Amino acid sequence: MEVIKGNLPNLGPLSVAVKKNQMFYTSVIPVYRDGSFETGDFTKQAELAFGNLQILAEDAGGSLRDIVQVTVYLTDIHDTPKMNEVWKEFFQDPYPNRATLGISSLTVPDLKIELVATAIIEQD
Repeated sequence: MEVIKGNLPNLGPLSVAVKKNQMFYTSVIPVYRDGSFETGDFTKQAELAFGNLQILAEDAGGSLRDIVQVTVYLTDIHDTPKMNEVWKEFFQDPYPNRATLGISSLTVPDLKIELVATAIIEQD
């Protein structure tokens, strides 16, 4: 198993992303490279989280086009339309499969979004 870091901070006893064979797995939040969190407006948080996903996919040798499934966790399900707008900035048709879930909170106070993604990155 290869640990993918993408210059993002390790925030605990976990790997930011991993790749084994062609499979890539990650969970991303709106965190900056210096370890600070974006806790402001939802759109800024979503853009940072999706940007982190892009960085990690590229560090694994792929791209966002390789993402096949994303689970989006929102602390306010009413942010779904805003999330859809950011989604369309990062993904193109055909879009990855997606589940969007409303949850009560995330582990870091004031975070509003977390993404869990799986990709298949073909070997050259």
